Amino acid sequence: MARELLTRYVWIVDTLTRYGRLSKKEIDERWARSHLSNGETEIPRRTFYNYRQAIEELFSLTIKCDEHTYEYYIDGDGEGADPRHSRMTEWLLNSSSTSSVVSGARDISNRVMLENVPSAREFLSPIMEAIRENHPVTFDYHPYTRVNPSHGVEIEPYFIRIYRQLWYVTGRNTADGKVKTYSLDRMKNLTIGTETFSLPPDADPELYFSDAVGIMVTKGEPREVRLRATARQAKYLRALPLHPSQREEVGDKHSVFTYRLLLTSELVSEIISRGPEITVVSPPELKAMVREQLSAALRNYDQRTGPEHA
Repeated sequence: MARELLTRYVWIVDTLTRYGRLSKKEIDERWARSHLSNGETEIPRRTFYNYRQAIEELFSLTIKCDEHTYEYYIDGDGEGADPRHSRMTEWLLNSSSTSSVVSGARDISNRVMLENVPSAREFLSPIMEAIRENHPVTFDYHPYTRVNPSHGVEIEPYFIRIYRQLWYVTGRNTADGKVKTYSLDRMKNLTIGTETFSLPPDADPELYFSDAVGIMVTKGEPREVRLRATARQAKYLRALPLHPSQREEVGDKHSVFTYRLLLTSELVSEIISRGPEITVVSPPELKAMVREQLSAALRNYDQRTGPEHA
């Protein structure tokens, strides 16, 4: 029932976002044609009022009624001052809206192809609870880079992040005192401790990841990174910037993009994934890192060292 209500809230927000202003009659007409109506021809006024209240509490969006036209609309000034709150609300709406659309498309499921993503449902909720109450969490962790898992890892969770459809938690490892990031899909046997910890005043996810591409953060100082991109690849980078610090210098046949970034293996992988359409201009250390990775990949195809000659 709760999921159905959430879907209805999202439908109302999405409808008003698309059409701007609608009278109650116009909302009911669209409701009757939606897959959510179950044959209902209208949303009862009392129910609609309750939905508006719930939307304001859940998404911090205010649906107002123009006293002159009796049209309902989303108040553009309803957002809080913190832009991160606005981004979270937008993400919630986008995710819920997509889920609602897919749920209503079961009749064409044989024509919809979805990506299989490791789920974090099991631990996302308890970790959020631990973050809210400042409780440590303990879990077994088995990263892809190790043969055997680490048992009884305890961290003080500072914040969570979603990156490329995977959820991560960042916090202080109580064993070595270092701040580390863990993937929720690699966890087992998570428990929440009863004691509490004090959140450091500088524990801010925006600040922590400000100079990183992805979830890898190193101790080194961020560097000015310049990448030369073909005209075609430049279009992709404009549409989906590699990093918020991105700046572009447009040339005749290519563009040069400048960033302030930590030099990590994750950055190298991102550059290599773009193929020959991106070239590192500077710094020389990043050039060397990319060159070494490419050379290592080519060695895998060297006939003298291939599996058939091993």
